[in-house]
Amino acid sequence: MKAVAPVSTTLDITAVLLVGGMGTRLRSVVPSAPKSLASVGGQSFLELLVGQLRHQGIRRLVMCSGYLADQIENKFGDGRAWDLTITYSKEEQPLGTAGALKLARHHLEEVPDFLVMNGDSFLETDFGQLLRFHRERRGLASMAVVSVQKAGRYGAVQVDASSQVIGFLEKTGADAPGLINAGLYVFDAAIFEHIPDGPVSLERDVFPRVLDRGVYALEQRGMFIDIGTPQDYARARVLCDQIRSAAFGR
Repeated sequence: MKAVAPVSTTLDITAVLLVGGMGTRLRSVVPSAPKSLASVGGQSFLELLVGQLRHQGIRRLVMCSGYLADQIENKFGDGRAWDLTITYSKEEQPLGTAGALKLARHHLEEVPDFLVMNGDSFLETDFGQLLRFHRERRGLASMAVVSVQKAGRYGAVQVDASSQVIGFLEKTGADAPGLINAGLYVFDAAIFEHIPDGPVSLERDVFPRVLDRGVYALEQRGMFIDIGTPQDYARARVLCDQIRSAAFGR
């Protein structure tokens, strides 16, 4: 990606990107790179995510890396070419989404809240809106959710009339519609008190245990796509122009 001109507005939030996954299911089509660096429309998927964050005025990024981490750091460096500040938190062994986040805690000591996003999924969204939603509710966490026709493939999020998350349904493979977790969150800094040491999953281990602390969901109606499987990755490559338009509003 070429150097870009600075944007005119900024969002006062640090974004944490979870890019340490081994991408085992994608290995047949992306054999020698982290899945977040899989090519989509002539650039890596992670470049699209970084560009989306920057386009909306987010300037501070922390990348939680692991598998083939050096490739990511060599690609993005300190972020200067993007007019960003990028720091890295590298796991030496797989820690799961929550474990990787806890490892990065020292990068987030001075912030009251922060954004977290998966490095293998794209969501058309307004980050500022999600941030305002979170701060208005003063909960421990807020997540972006999307409605899909086959929620059983992902596992569904149960939400009450006040937008509070009240439960989760496991993956069933059924074709029933429902709301799913889109892999984009805002956390209060107190979340670290609820993440145990070692390999831990946000989705399986942390969220179900903190519902009584205030977890809220904001439904998004824009484009959502992940690249976790060869089939999904192929779809993302076909839709690359639409993803780019959704990311940059053009």
